[in-house]
Amino acid sequence: MVTPPWRLNEVLDKAQNGPVCLETDFDLKLLVPTLRRVIKEYGISFDPATPVPMDGNLVDSLWEAAFDLYLEVGTLCTDTYRRILFTEEEMKEALGNFPGKFTLGFGRDSRELSYRKIEDSRRPFCMFTPDITCDEDLFLSMSMAYLQEPLADGVCAPILDEIEGIPIRSGYPSEVKGSVAHAMMFREAARRVGRPGIFLKSVGTAESDAAQIAASNTEWGERLTDGRFVASVTELKVNNSLLNKMVHFHTYGCFVGALTGPILGGYAGGPEGTAIVGLAYHLQGLMVNQAHFMVYFPFHLHHTCNTTRELLWVLSTTYQALSRNSNLASMSAGYAAAGPCTPMILREGATHALASVVSGANLWIMAAAKNRHKNYATPMEARMAGEVGCGVAKERISRTDANDLTLSLLKTYESNIEDAPLGKNFRECYDIQRCKPSEEYIELYKNTRKQLENLGVPFVY
Repeated sequence: MVTPPWRLNEVLDKAQNGPVCLETDFDLKLLVPTLRRVIKEYGISFDPATPVPMDGNLVDSLWEAAFDLYLEVGTLCTDTYRRILFTEEEMKEALGNFPGKFTLGFGRDSRELSYRKIEDSRRPFCMFTPDITCDEDLFLSMSMAYLQEPLADGVCAPILDEIEGIPIRSGYPSEVKGSVAHAMMFREAARRVGRPGIFLKSVGTAESDAAQIAASNTEWGERLTDGRFVASVTELKVNNSLLNKMVHFHTYGCFVGALTGPILGGYAGGPEGTAIVGLAYHLQGLMVNQAHFMVYFPFHLHHTCNTTRELLWVLSTTYQALSRNSNLASMSAGYAAAGPCTPMILREGATHALASVVSGANLWIMAAAKNRHKNYATPMEARMAGEVGCGVAKERISRTDANDLTLSLLKTYESNIEDAPLGKNFRECYDIQRCKPSEEYIELYKNTRKQLENLGVPFVY
C-alpha cells in the first residue's frame, strides 16, 4: 500500500478551483447547520456518567456522522475562498491505502508508530513534549530533560520566542534565524543524551512556510526521519502557507503530521459536535494535510484544556470511532489545567492517558498550565501520563474499568479546573545543569503515584 501523499496535485487543484465560498458562509451557512443535522440524524448524545463509553453503536454513528459532514462540507482554503471537496470514492480509496504504521527515527533509536485497537495490549507510541515557549538559555537543558526520559519514543522541542535578544516574529528574518537555531540545538540535545536517531518533531518556532523550509537540512537541521506539522485553521480550514508546508515536506521526504484541535464551545458546539468535527479533522488530515500521523487536541474554549469530563468523552469516542473504522495513526495530545509540581497536573495527566489509551490512542504528552505560561512545563508530567498509558496497555484494562477509574480521578480535580494552580516553572522544578528534577517534585510524584495506585490506576512498572 502507498503512503501519503494521496494524489498531491488533486489537492492543489481543488484548493484553486473548488466551489467559491466566503469564510463566514462556510462557518454559519454550511458547517454549523450541517453539524446540527448530523448530530440529530445519527442520534449522537453525550452521557456525563460515561466519559469512557462502551457503546460500539455510538462510536460507529459518530464515524458515519463525521464522514457525512466532511463529504458535504469539505475544507475551506481561506486564501482562495475555495472549498476542497472529495467524493466518497476518493476518501475510501485514501483510507483503504493508508498503511497504518510507520518507522520513525533511525537506527537503534527508531520506533514504530501504528494505529491501535480499542483495549489494545500493544504499548502506545509516547511522544514527550513541553508544548510551550521557553527562554533561549533553557532550550538545550529542557530538550535534554525530555529526550532522556526512557518512555519517550520521540520528542517535540519547546518553542523559542526570542533569539540572541531579538524577538521572533512570524514572517520576519528573526523567525528564520530562530528556527535554524532551534533545529541545530535540538539535534545537539539528542546527541548529548546519547539518542541521536530518536524521532524529533520540529520546528515549532517556525510558524511561516519560509521558516520551515529554511530548517530542512539533513546535516544540521530537520532530517528525513523526523516529523513536521501541517496544522489547520479552526474549524476545517487551511491556507496557502499551510499547503506550501505540505508540498515542501513531501517533496523533501520527511514525515508529516496533521495538527488539529476542534474547540468545544466554538463552532463545533458541545461534546457531540466537537467529537464529530474531530473525526472530520482526521479525514482532512489524511486528504488535505496529507499526513502520516495525526496529533489531536480538542480543547475547551474557556478552560483551554482537555482533561474535563466533556473533553475526555470527546477523546474517548473519537479514538474508539477511529479504531473501529480506520487504521489511521493518531496521538492524543494532553492539555492540563494545572501547572508543574502540583498533584492536580499529575492526576490530569494520568486521567488523560487512561481514557485515551484504552480507547485506541497513542500519546502526545503533556501541555501544562493551560498551555499559556512560558517555561511552565517539565518531563515529570509526561512521565506520569506515559507510565499510566503504557500500564493501561500492559494490564489490558477494559473500558468498563477505565470508565470507573476516570470517574474516580475526576472527583480529585474536576472542581478545580477553572482555578487550577499555576505551580512552578522549569527553573524551579529542575536542576538546569544536570537536567534532573528537584527532590520536591520527586517526592510529590512518588506520593501522587501511590495515591493513584491505591485507586487502582495501572502503571507500566
